[in-house]
Amino acid sequence: MLQQRVKPLGRLLAESQDTTHGLKKSLGPVSLIAMGIGAIIGTGIFVLTGVASAKFAGPSLTVSFIISGIVSAFAALCYSEVASRVPIAGSAYTFAYASLGEFIAWIVGWALVLEYALGAATVSVGWSGYFATLLQHMGLTIPTALLHNPWDSGPMGEPLHGIMNLPAFCIICLIGVLLYRGTRESAIVNNIIVTIKVLVVVFFIIIGVGHVNTGNWTPYFPFGWGGTFFGAFFIFFAYIGFDAVSTAAEEAQDPKKDMPIGIIGSLAICTVLYIIVAAILTGMVPYNHLNVPQPVAYAVEQVGLGWASVIISLGAIAGLTTVLLVMMFGQTRVFFAMSRDGLLPAVFSKVHPKFRTPGLSTILFTLFIACAGAFTPISVLGSLTNMGTLAAFVVVSIALPILRKRYPQTKGFMVPGGPYLIPTISAVLAFALLLAPFFDSGIGKIWGIPLPWFGFIVWLLVGLCVYFLYSRSHSTVGKEETTA
Repeated sequence: MLQQRVKPLGRLLAESQDTTHGLKKSLGPVSLIAMGIGAIIGTGIFVLTGVASAKFAGPSLTVSFIISGIVSAFAALCYSEVASRVPIAGSAYTFAYASLGEFIAWIVGWALVLEYALGAATVSVGWSGYFATLLQHMGLTIPTALLHNPWDSGPMGEPLHGIMNLPAFCIICLIGVLLYRGTRESAIVNNIIVTIKVLVVVFFIIIGVGHVNTGNWTPYFPFGWGGTFFGAFFIFFAYIGFDAVSTAAEEAQDPKKDMPIGIIGSLAICTVLYIIVAAILTGMVPYNHLNVPQPVAYAVEQVGLGWASVIISLGAIAGLTTVLLVMMFGQTRVFFAMSRDGLLPAVFSKVHPKFRTPGLSTILFTLFIACAGAFTPISVLGSLTNMGTLAAFVVVSIALPILRKRYPQTKGFMVPGGPYLIPTISAVLAFALLLAPFFDSGIGKIWGIPLPWFGFIVWLLVGLCVYFLYSRSHSTVGKEETTA
């Protein structure tokens, strides 16, 4: 049975210790926390806060962030334990392989492509918009045809006659070159940019708190509690990224200690920053004025601090750049793990002799992600990213108690309350969010299926074809079971 193809944990750990073909252990707790912050702070705080406040939550956006933070915290606890017990590249894919079996692991790995690869493509489109805005402040303009893909339309639905999103394509290629050079070098650059980004967020807090008008917080729940809860669903994308830390487990210097610190630490820091920024943002400007793509910079301009808008824009660009770095890093590591198991061609696990990185895999995915960012609408990319992320959350939550029971000898961080309470809550909450598109009448449908679910199903069907036509017969675990 496919479900019985469970990869022994002992072999997983042995592969991670391979000094010749394995990945270099170069990441400490500070780098892991920075990696998490780099992935989390970006699109959510610099883009989505405005729309969520104006359309759904109003000033109660702070409560929306708290709710989403709680949901993410349950998943983060599960990821922390599993990553510390199974410190192997591959994130949820590897965890599923060691507990639920090969078939489920394949589905998870395939779904993670949506989270990391298409997530990076989504962010690259947002990066392109901020970059173009910054150039406009400098008196430079990129032709509209090179800022949009052929399917983009303007605010009134008018065609933009786009050719490709050139800045999105270029930034992905630049990040790909950096990742090709090596994990340590990428981590150093990430740490520097994350520091700058956090300083810019703190800068906004410092200059903004003095311009808060408490009258803008009334009414606090303009759309009712229903709007606040839907706002929590809408800005859940803002928390995507902390799980990317788990993909670096094999490269952590002390994974049993460092992985929980990296995952929980980065999520805690970002949650606090989100709540503070949301409170100041809605206090500076009436919530119904924030339906703009650059709400933080816009709020600064509205209170007469136009000079600070350029600084905020630079921070947004830095923030989105680090998100790209971490998401692309995560994608190559997932396919590295799947290739090492024989489920994908060996090219994806071939390590560069000098840089000790999955070089060819990095090149191939850089081109794939760059083309997706250049030629695919951001709405399509974003919705599929959420589907892949929530699916992975559900599986990791289910895998935790099974993994603990199957391998009681493993040591590491343990979630409080026993092996079932928190994982069950985490799985239920993530699955509930997966079902949310069925309850939103505004989402387009194909054959009665919401577009995010339709795209997810099509992607899974393609993945199943790959599995049964190639992966099943090339699986190293399957071959060993056949010869045993």
